[in-house]
Amino acid sequence: MNDKLRFLKIYKEKIKRPGSEKLLHFLENQSDFFTAPASTRFHGAYKGGLVEHSLQVYDCLCDYLERRRVQDIYELAYSEESIAIVSLLHDLCKCDVYKTEMRNKKIDGVWQQVPTYVFDDPLPYGHGEKSVYMISGYMRLTREEAFAIRYHMGFSSSEPPNQVGKAFEMFPLAFALSTADMEATYFLEQIKKHEEIKDE
Repeated sequence: MNDKLRFLKIYKEKIKRPGSEKLLHFLENQSDFFTAPASTRFHGAYKGGLVEHSLQVYDCLCDYLERRRVQDIYELAYSEESIAIVSLLHDLCKCDVYKTEMRNKKIDGVWQQVPTYVFDDPLPYGHGEKSVYMISGYMRLTREEAFAIRYHMGFSSSEPPNQVGKAFEMFPLAFALSTADMEATYFLEQIKKHEEIKDE
């Protein structure tokens, strides 16, 4: 099953909130969500990188929340709908912001023109907060879902550290989502790169 089909399957099975169908219609028909990269040159910097990363974060978040310590000691428990919403949609802000330009790149000692992604945001409303804003145009988020998406960048964001820490303390789902996002970005991306090198 390719990434788009898997995303659609999880979304339709888990997310039933009023407005979710209109949001999904936007993703499929009015945005580049399923073809966009996840970044210009870091993780998922290729066609389809955004939906792939979103699914990886979903898998990592599900795994984190299934850990015995998380359930028995931290007592974190969230609905399947909340888990799907915050993970699958946390980077909605990356829709329609990556353009392709031709750039010179030296390949085997020869300069060649290659397509390169560049960031061009027509609605510069921040990162996590922009995702919350976009989702809220279609369906309501709980307060914890909104804070989780807003602060999913964790301490790697430009936010004051004490503000991030307070959000994590008040809304543990924000910490869980941030952990899943980092795991997907720094571990799964590296594993994929190593596998691609082995296949060459």
